[in-house]
Amino acid sequence: MHHLLILLLLIVSYLPVRAQSISNVTPKPVEFAQTGKEAVVVNGNTTIVYDAFYADQAVYLKGLVKEQVGLDLQLQAASQSKGVKDGTITLVQDEKAITKDEMYTLVAAGKDITIRAKDTRGAVYGIQTLLQLLSLQQVKSVQVPAVSVTDYPRFAYRGMHLDVVRHMFPVSFIKKYIDYLAFHKFNTFHWHLTDDQGWRIQIDSYQKLNSIGSWRKETLIGHFKDQPARYDNTRYGGFYTKEEVREVIRYATVRGIEIIPEIDIPGHSRATIAAYPEFSTKPDTTWNVATTWGMYNRQNNVLAPRPETFKFLRTVFHEVAELFPSKYFHLGGDETSKMWWKADPYSQKFIKDQKLKDEKGLQTYFIEQVASYLAEKNKTVIGWHEILEGELPKSTIVMNWGGEKEAIAAANRKHKVIMSPGKPLYFDHYQSKDPNDSLAIHGYNTVDAVYNFEPVPEALRKQNLDSYIIGAQANVWTEYMGSPAKVEYMIFPRMTALSEVLWTPKEQRNYADFKRRLKTAVIPRYKTWGSNYFRNFEKWTAEK
Repeated sequence: MHHLLILLLLIVSYLPVRAQSISNVTPKPVEFAQTGKEAVVVNGNTTIVYDAFYADQAVYLKGLVKEQVGLDLQLQAASQSKGVKDGTITLVQDEKAITKDEMYTLVAAGKDITIRAKDTRGAVYGIQTLLQLLSLQQVKSVQVPAVSVTDYPRFAYRGMHLDVVRHMFPVSFIKKYIDYLAFHKFNTFHWHLTDDQGWRIQIDSYQKLNSIGSWRKETLIGHFKDQPARYDNTRYGGFYTKEEVREVIRYATVRGIEIIPEIDIPGHSRATIAAYPEFSTKPDTTWNVATTWGMYNRQNNVLAPRPETFKFLRTVFHEVAELFPSKYFHLGGDETSKMWWKADPYSQKFIKDQKLKDEKGLQTYFIEQVASYLAEKNKTVIGWHEILEGELPKSTIVMNWGGEKEAIAAANRKHKVIMSPGKPLYFDHYQSKDPNDSLAIHGYNTVDAVYNFEPVPEALRKQNLDSYIIGAQANVWTEYMGSPAKVEYMIFPRMTALSEVLWTPKEQRNYADFKRRLKTAVIPRYKTWGSNYFRNFEKWTAEK
């Protein structure tokens, strides 16, 4: 009997495991059909065949399949693949059949699976869909349903942000975060690298940014509104070296992810003036790197318009721009307290001498200057919506963390807009009203609110200005996220919901079906990743 059981187990282990259904894929593809033909068997004899353009993506696919199902597939360049007899997974670069950027087709038929795309991202997204058709267990072989998929995104910009200033995360987690983006078919990682509480990137030209500006003497305990404030008395900080940044960029490039750096100016600059007080409105003062949150109008954190400040900005922005291949550079521009400039005679004289009218004019002056420095490096500027307090070149992209009003104002002025409204796309906000829930900044953004978010305001559509909305992004500010597990708890499953908002045609979205797929296919994947997530998303809804 014992031997019979062992024999049965061996037989079962070699039987092909039925894969997932195409109807379980998230974000939901534009067009898909099960052809009704026999499933394609993927096993240890299957070969990944690739056009030269997709050599890196073939290696990437091989690693993902090995990790997910345990099959170690062979790799073969298409130019040398005539002798391949068994089944194949083929990555084809096809600029004729593929008519849109980031588009892919996936056909599983006979013994073969073929992914066609014309760019890196299209191939990556085809790979992600294929992975969702494989099982989540280690197998000897798996049956992939015979399917035909044609798929492409609704929006060109699909972003996730991560603040590494308030809390810093190891390179291993930054890579994992990028993997999360790739799986969900996002294409942009917005890396928030500097703020009041620290400077998180190696700078050679002004080294005190790292020796002083990257470290705070302690960190707030509890919520910043709690009284009295308490601190942990533990020095905190660090920064990513240039080699680490290059390593992350290489990793992201294979996965079709563009990394946009953010150096926040002219406010949110407390770490800068702690390192270089001469750039502040009180150059004789010794500033500390901020140890608390919520600095706006509470503590001085602005740059003064001095010649040495502008020399500093040009040098540092050039140094960072040379590191990042992205054509975009985010310069912040938000929450600039005007009161410190009002109280500073030097800043007031500068406003008068430059005929800037007021402090808003001074903020615009800073943005224009840095935009001109970045133009020297062929970078297009992105800034938070407050940059529109003045007139800026039409090429400047507005990241709108406000509401429809700010989006409409930017579009009317012919600026491209990335929608990132605090409600519902700030993932640092609470996702329940449970008083025992893990600490968050404030607000209440539920999964259903994220899923039902429409990036294009109706008023813009009526004015035929909807083309100015190029996409959307969720922001992850980490004041209350001290570990990777807390970041995961705050982003999942809200990030999964947003992925479908940005990818799938609006008329095909259905929240009940999304929840079905989330529970049957995506949450099991969170578990295989070893990722944390918010479990009570069905209990807490936008109505509650």
